[in-house]
Amino acid sequence: MKKFFDDIKKDIKFKSAGPGKKLTEETSKPQVVQGSVSAKPRHAPTEGAQMAGAAALARIEQHQRPKVHTSQDAIRNQVKRELEAEAAAVAEKEKAAMAEGSKVSVKDPASLSVSGVYFTCPLTGATLTKSEREVHIKEAIFMRFEEDEVEASVMMMHTFNKDKEKVKAAVDIISKYVDNICKNPTEEKYRKIKISNKVFQEKVRCVEGSREFLQALGFQSTMLPVEGQEQEEEFLVLPEQNADALELMKERRDRLQRGEPVRAQLDRQPQAFRPSPNATRFELPPEFYNLTAEELKREQQQRSDLVEKNAMLRTKAMREREEQRERRKYNYTLLRIRLPDGNLLQGTFYAWDRLPVLFRFVRESLVDGWQPFELIAPGGQKLKETEEVALAECNLVPAALLTFSWDAAVQADIAAAGGKSPTLLKPELLETIQTLS
Repeated sequence: MKKFFDDIKKDIKFKSAGPGKKLTEETSKPQVVQGSVSAKPRHAPTEGAQMAGAAALARIEQHQRPKVHTSQDAIRNQVKRELEAEAAAVAEKEKAAMAEGSKVSVKDPASLSVSGVYFTCPLTGATLTKSEREVHIKEAIFMRFEEDEVEASVMMMHTFNKDKEKVKAAVDIISKYVDNICKNPTEEKYRKIKISNKVFQEKVRCVEGSREFLQALGFQSTMLPVEGQEQEEEFLVLPEQNADALELMKERRDRLQRGEPVRAQLDRQPQAFRPSPNATRFELPPEFYNLTAEELKREQQQRSDLVEKNAMLRTKAMREREEQRERRKYNYTLLRIRLPDGNLLQGTFYAWDRLPVLFRFVRESLVDGWQPFELIAPGGQKLKETEEVALAECNLVPAALLTFSWDAAVQADIAAAGGKSPTLLKPELLETIQTLS
């Protein structure tokens, strides 16, 4: 296009230069004649010619194409139309993808079956979101140093370090330090740890919280001379301990060995609902998925393909593999239990929670939780309380409606004795009962 305008501009300059005068690089400059310092200058176009040329150029630039279409012009026009069509198609796809992505990542909170996934800090009892739990627990552990520095340092070692093997190695070495001190309480060399020691550097110091634990045992940082060196080096030194102090060290060593990571506990958010035809309708927040928003978007786009694949004839092994892949998409599951009175009990669970966890949740929500009962999954499958089977393996993710029923024989005995519980759910759940929208 630029070349086309340049050609037009040259043509206009050629016409404005007057008839019989070809405007070239040579003629546009003064001609130098040998032996002369100047040449006859070229006559400039008149003011009228300049105005006419400018007007013609403006008309051409406004239309961007000459009226006479050559074969080259036709090709350019065709290419331009194709490029414009392609750009429009891409823009439309991007617009649709953005709209689809917004549906996945942003949902109306009022339409969700549960507002999100929440956790409880075991140290403070605070309710936390998924993004808040790690920072909150770290802060709670640091605050625990004011009360019990041994417990806090044990928590640090087992919680702040993700590599369990490194933690175990550090615990083993620190345990050896304690054992050597207790076996040789008067030997000073066992009560001194050289900071630059290779084993200490590679196995202990790299584990967060290890130094805090040694200091809680009584080790103190001290600069000491080293034989053959001019400069002093840092050591952790433990003063000589009496018999009672040594027994206390052993007890603290045992606490370190028994230590466990501090993890936020899943808040099951128990909620009761009145009888509703919407019991099988679930709208889950993004936290339930083990996928990013972009991956969720792709899952929605591929849903039609999955439906077609499900209609194809496949072997049992193929179906099981696909079901396993499907279950791995979810971290959590939302379960509802329809009770004999029609009310619904809802709770949030990990996808890998076992069946006993589900039964325990139901029992803790009932007035007469001691009575035997059954839970029936969609499709009529009876769940067994004693089976250590994950909820995901029972096809109860990402959400499901279960049916509750009392043991018929026990209920007959209770009825014969004239006893009957007026309500099923505990009063605290009925006080906050809601209606499913």
